[in-house]
Amino acid sequence: MESNFVDYVKILCRSGKGGRGSMHLRHVKYNPNGGPDGGDGGRGGSIILRGNHNYWTLLHLRYERHIFAEHGGNGGRDKCHGTDGKDVYIDVPCGTVVYDAETGKYVCDVTYDGQEIVLLKGGRGGLGNFQFRSATNQAPRYAQPGEPMQEMTVILELKLLADVGLVGFPNAGKSTLLSALSNARPKIANYPFTTMEPSLGIVGYRDQRSFVMADIPGIIEGAAEGKGLGLRFLRHIERNSLLLFMVPGDADDIKHEYEILLNELRQFNPEMLSKHRVLAITKCDLLDDELIEMLRETLPDDLPCVFISAVAGKGLDELKDVLWRELNAESNKLASVLSEDTLVHRDKDMTRFAEELAEEGADDDIEVVDDDSQEDFDDWEELEDFEYEED
Repeated sequence: MESNFVDYVKILCRSGKGGRGSMHLRHVKYNPNGGPDGGDGGRGGSIILRGNHNYWTLLHLRYERHIFAEHGGNGGRDKCHGTDGKDVYIDVPCGTVVYDAETGKYVCDVTYDGQEIVLLKGGRGGLGNFQFRSATNQAPRYAQPGEPMQEMTVILELKLLADVGLVGFPNAGKSTLLSALSNARPKIANYPFTTMEPSLGIVGYRDQRSFVMADIPGIIEGAAEGKGLGLRFLRHIERNSLLLFMVPGDADDIKHEYEILLNELRQFNPEMLSKHRVLAITKCDLLDDELIEMLRETLPDDLPCVFISAVAGKGLDELKDVLWRELNAESNKLASVLSEDTLVHRDKDMTRFAEELAEEGADDDIEVVDDDSQEDFDDWEELEDFEYEED
């Protein structure tokens, strides 16, 4: 059964071209030499991205292979202005990043509800011959064509927005913890890679406060080289304020497994290491108190550690207290403010770009629909030295 969670979409976008200006000379009864009265062409429609908190996936755009805006109308006689092309709004979930599908270059980022970003601007309409009249040229017999349209094939990539991101090996208990702390119901089973898509859950806290937790598929050593499910889902925790590392209590070396996970994150994006981190030792219902005290001495000293058991409900309140304290730490607040103002997006690695698209089924060739005459572009090149006055 095909999943409803879609975080990759490839779309051909095209803005509208500007309408032609009219070249018309007024010639009516009692006024045979009325002079120029050609109107201006209308503005072409733009392609605009809009953040919408009602969407959590890009499923509604999966089969929207072409998104075209309307062209501007041509000017007419009697100084009639051409109609403006209708803008096309693309509603996307918050956290959507746009890349150029040809080069992998970062284009823009939609981060909050209601945010509008002009992806492709519609062409300006051409001026009619009425605009070119002067004392020395009272009957201009030329007008300006509209600006050409803009076209781009883009990749929309979703990066989930959450407060806490879960990082761990397969079967570390991430989905079990999310189901125990929230109303989310991710798939839970006793085999590796049970979780095949990210899940979000709202964790309730004291005094009706809450925070959002994100569960992603487990990663293994060598994921940076493509082993297991690779690192394709780690982009969903790039925006998280806090990373919760989860290592089972029956692991041979808890500190070593934590360092392996940390190294995989370092290879994926070194900037993720600057985030606050918490280590949770899971499945502690299998351990006695004496063994837990022995394990505490082997744990890293540079981050908070909590022993929990999601099945038995052990240590969950303590874990929520630690997470809330770290989320609201002054250093974490400062880091989140700085990251919003100085967030740097890396360009896509084109060596693995095609593989990621193939996994999402978004690498199919998009047929280019050419419904415009080259004559308009040739005319525009002839008058390209004409300077518009900026709005």
